[in-house]
Amino acid sequence: MTDMAPDTDPFIEIGRKLFAGEADFIWASNSLKNLPPMSKVEIAFAGRSNVGKSSLVNALTGRNTLARTSHTPGRTQQLNFFNINDRFHLVDMPGYGYAAVDKQKVESWTQLIHDYLRGRASLARVYVLIDARHGIKPVDEAVLETLGTAAVSYQIVLTKADELKPGELEKRIADTQQKIAKRAAAFPVILHTSSRSSLGIPELRAEIARLLSERGAL
Repeated sequence: MTDMAPDTDPFIEIGRKLFAGEADFIWASNSLKNLPPMSKVEIAFAGRSNVGKSSLVNALTGRNTLARTSHTPGRTQQLNFFNINDRFHLVDMPGYGYAAVDKQKVESWTQLIHDYLRGRASLARVYVLIDARHGIKPVDEAVLETLGTAAVSYQIVLTKADELKPGELEKRIADTQQKIAKRAAAFPVILHTSSRSSLGIPELRAEIARLLSERGAL
């Protein structure tokens, strides 16, 4: 991301228009055997259960029900693919690390996540969502390791950032930057968002639009 102020960054408006278009559910996969054909650039969202992933997807697209949200963590049990403005496919991944779900099911979801991250040539970037109140946990580290091993570009997005005071948020961002500093696959800019207040949503849309522009998808 550049150092431009949001109101001078052209990708803020490009991102707004990108996500203001059609957004349609197109595919669900519970194993690598039934993934959709690789066609458009794919951008995936990964994170622990209850990190606010589905809420963030809905906030990005301006739709309340595009991605399924629930007060019960672990409801997203498959890879859900959405066609965004016919420009790219957004992939909502199963939440990981939720201990209250059957252990065998958790292992199955986790294997699906890791297999997809390792073997999808059309995957341009993964946005790894981290709860700003808690920071990177060991279960997140395992996913970051997989991404690094597979050389898949990823960027950290701190969710629920409105629940931290400004000083606390700055400290969390600095701590997160320190934890990913030596990870080659990690994009160095930490984003922070709130689905409830729309904090950081325009900037995340702009980041995705910039990435798609670099990939020739816009």
